[in-house]
Amino acid sequence: MGRTAGPIQAAPSLIIEPMSTTPETFPGHAPAPDTHGMDSVEIERLKQGHIRSFVHRRGHITAGQQEALDRLLPQWSIPFRAAPLNFEQAFGRAAPTILEIGFGMGETTEKIALARPGDNFLGVEVFNAGVGAMLKRIEASGLQNLRIIQHDAVEVVRDMIPPDSLDGVHIYFPDPWPKARHHKRRLIQPPFIQLLASRIKPGGYIHCATDWQNYAEQMLVVLGGEPLLENTSDSYAPRPDFRPLTKFETRGLKLGHGVWDLIFKRKA
Repeated sequence: MGRTAGPIQAAPSLIIEPMSTTPETFPGHAPAPDTHGMDSVEIERLKQGHIRSFVHRRGHITAGQQEALDRLLPQWSIPFRAAPLNFEQAFGRAAPTILEIGFGMGETTEKIALARPGDNFLGVEVFNAGVGAMLKRIEASGLQNLRIIQHDAVEVVRDMIPPDSLDGVHIYFPDPWPKARHHKRRLIQPPFIQLLASRIKPGGYIHCATDWQNYAEQMLVVLGGEPLLENTSDSYAPRPDFRPLTKFETRGLKLGHGVWDLIFKRKA
């Protein structure tokens, strides 16, 4: 899947404005977030910041990925900065903007961005190999509607994404942290979903997918417990046509493994 690559243009210079101190700026900004309904563990985590859902390891990166990082990152990345991002300036146009958290090696993100040229895609990933692989895909496919922020997603959402600004959020196959003692590291937790929901426009959506049933059950409870969101299905949702099957997912389905999609919308 692809198209003839046109000339690659550098991302336009960005307008970054001071973050307003609205009730949605959370945590670490005045006024303090509403902790009603949160247990003592969640409240303490808010006071201390957040527990990262990833661990930096010395991972393998190919020569091609490193070369793409060195050459293409300045063109297609947006540096992290604790100030709201102007999407129109970042993408050079006004268009619906979809946040993709943790795009991995970029296979799914590339296919969705190619299939939806009218939408902007803002991909957040921390690992060099994945960012390098995504940059190679951008160049090979001639993608113009994708930008990358290489930083912790919680801080990006908290500090860079304005309230009521996103048309959609994709979180596909986040690290399941399968051991019970590590469940606190899972990305889908009530404080983060409360924050994320505040960044989605009324009528916008959040789409999660996982191949771990226990995590799917947690996602259903957490998303269902957020007052700003409503489920588009009775429980789990059918996989929408716009989310392509990955090679890993196809192999798992042939072995009888389950995959669960959840699609919630921001209430009007």
